[in-house]
Amino acid sequence: MKYIIILGDGMADEPIGSLGNKTVIQAAHTPYMDMLALKGRNGLLDTIPKGFAPGSEIANLSVLGYDVPAVYEGRGVLEAASMGIDIHDGEMAMRCNLISVNGDMLKNHSAGHISTEEASELIHFLDKSLGGELFSFHSGVSYRHVLKMRGGNKFINCTPPHDIPEQPFKPNMIKAERPEAKDTAEALNGLILKSQEILRDHPINLKRISEGKDPANSIWPWSPGFRPNMKPLFEMFPIKSGSVISAVDLIRGIGVYAGLEVIMVEGATGLYDTNYEGKAEAALESLKEKDFVYLHIEASDEAGHEGDVPLKVRTVEYLDERIVKPIYEEIVNWDEPVTIAILPDHPTPCAIRTHTRDPIPFLIWHRDIEPDSVQTYDEFAAKDGGYGLLHSNQFMNTLFNK
Repeated sequence: MKYIIILGDGMADEPIGSLGNKTVIQAAHTPYMDMLALKGRNGLLDTIPKGFAPGSEIANLSVLGYDVPAVYEGRGVLEAASMGIDIHDGEMAMRCNLISVNGDMLKNHSAGHISTEEASELIHFLDKSLGGELFSFHSGVSYRHVLKMRGGNKFINCTPPHDIPEQPFKPNMIKAERPEAKDTAEALNGLILKSQEILRDHPINLKRISEGKDPANSIWPWSPGFRPNMKPLFEMFPIKSGSVISAVDLIRGIGVYAGLEVIMVEGATGLYDTNYEGKAEAALESLKEKDFVYLHIEASDEAGHEGDVPLKVRTVEYLDERIVKPIYEEIVNWDEPVTIAILPDHPTPCAIRTHTRDPIPFLIWHRDIEPDSVQTYDEFAAKDGGYGLLHSNQFMNTLFNK
């Protein structure tokens, strides 16, 4: 048996008035996901352990079967791993967004979805201007980057920027959770304010403003931690090899620590315009050689953060038509059986434009599975699924019949 998990990041939502009080998944035309829900088994999964915020790093670690309280060290170290950045003893890594601020307001968490080319130049400029013995900046994809701090204290409270769009940023700056972390918080807050001073008139931002685009005029570091102690998946589950396919550094970094091969796909953007066909093809090619593929699609999450209901509906339909359909139609004819699982990691409701901790719907299908009574794939139908409500690593144990 081979296994593929197709994860539509942030795909789950709440009933929306403009959709006739349907969720995005319910409103979207998804014949292949509905068919697999009908032929397979369904359930709900609580991906956020008690005491943790509903971040993508927490949710994806849970989906992959990890004991989050035991292994979690922040998303910065995970994204660093995907970039090949070594985290040494005494070094703390943080996710570092390029964001757009307007006066005292945090306008958006993505600097208007700045291009990777523009962002890389700004990160290089920041490292040259503000980096040194204490800090170093490392470029990633679009607005998502990594900041390393030597000798930092991870016991600081950092607000994810996607949680506070159109809100004042100063009340949400970094706070020490313990007295010994005060110096770390003050140093990082000083770095944020210095970044705003030097990014304001950078040529890239002046050009973006002239084109009617949001400037990348501030950094926002968050989710600190040190190198995590994670076992590879082949030590936890009955697989010998696997791969991860994603445009997102965080997911690729989880894959590195999970012992998965990271497969890069040309044109994978992490947005609605990503190379769906290329990702599906790469997943199928990898599945011919390996036991397990984790195929991550970011687009729905970004649409949720933007509060764009029509776009989010379209991203779910793209997932069905351009990912699920070609993968199912190929593997259904293979001699070796393949298990398909489909799920989001967390909801990202368009109404609030950030993550929530509600359980998410999942389906599992293979040719010999005994179906339950569920007829369609969505948040409400899954409540009647044969798997009931699972928690964290119970999903992977269920997937592998452990």
